[in-house]
Amino acid sequence: MKSLAANYITMKRERLHYDWEKAKRMKMCYLFLLPYALLFFTFFILPIASSIYFSFTNYNILEPPKFIGLQNYINLVLQDEVFLTAVRNTLVIAVITGPVGYILSFLFAWFINELPRWLRTLAVVVFYAPSIAGNAFYIFSIIFRGDVYGYLNSILVELALIDAPKLWLLDPNLMMPVIIIVILWMSMGTGFLSFVAGLQGVDRSMYEAGYVDGIRNRWQELYYITLPSMKPMLLFGAVMSITSAFNVCDVPRALAGYPSTDYAARTIVTHLFDYGFSRFEMGYASAIATVLFLLMILCNKAIQSMLRKVGT
Repeated sequence: MKSLAANYITMKRERLHYDWEKAKRMKMCYLFLLPYALLFFTFFILPIASSIYFSFTNYNILEPPKFIGLQNYINLVLQDEVFLTAVRNTLVIAVITGPVGYILSFLFAWFINELPRWLRTLAVVVFYAPSIAGNAFYIFSIIFRGDVYGYLNSILVELALIDAPKLWLLDPNLMMPVIIIVILWMSMGTGFLSFVAGLQGVDRSMYEAGYVDGIRNRWQELYYITLPSMKPMLLFGAVMSITSAFNVCDVPRALAGYPSTDYAARTIVTHLFDYGFSRFEMGYASAIATVLFLLMILCNKAIQSMLRKVGT
């Protein structure tokens, strides 16, 4: 046993020595990577580490942070009922808009890819425009307005489907379906563009070879050739879909108000915004951000592990 342990230590030392010599030979490559590494550390690693640290403190910006251990997390789980509502709403939005938006983005990109070039370009612009529309919230606030002047209420009353106008954005039972519909409409973002680019990058000769090998329809072509050929784009689209699904904040605040009726449209990011920028309880807000960060990582890992099995 001692000889095995000694051999293992010797091998580790030799490996470290080899890696160090290799790093010294490639020092110019690391020098070129240094600017990006500094920016990544400054704007990504350092804020995440700071947020995790402040989540264990009582910090209100004006006074030095005081270490309180797990008290913020205990308060989140055991005392903050609004946070539990926010977690439930966020998970509902993520479960519905994440997979549905992801699938719709891919299907629309797949259909658009079959169009002529000029028509494909026009369709991409049309489908991508909602995700960058600055006045989309204003349009939907008019559509779902809670009186007879709202477009939806006006149409439903005109068709005698309802007797009185519905308070779409004030009724706790109605606001979440409305918000989910709006989020789905605006979900054709970066993931959609990555799918369009991925479909354009698939080698056309692979389809010809596939039909020679026995592929008989477009669905087999999609499963055996298209999806395995664009795995990086599928993974990237999944990450973007998860990120956008868990970071919902602007839509509930713009449509349902801040705060919404009975906190029915509260999300984790809205809760974080409330404590961080309205109440300036940065320690508590950091605990909320840390929980959201962990949820996103877990969901991201689960979805990536499922996507890696596609076509294998």
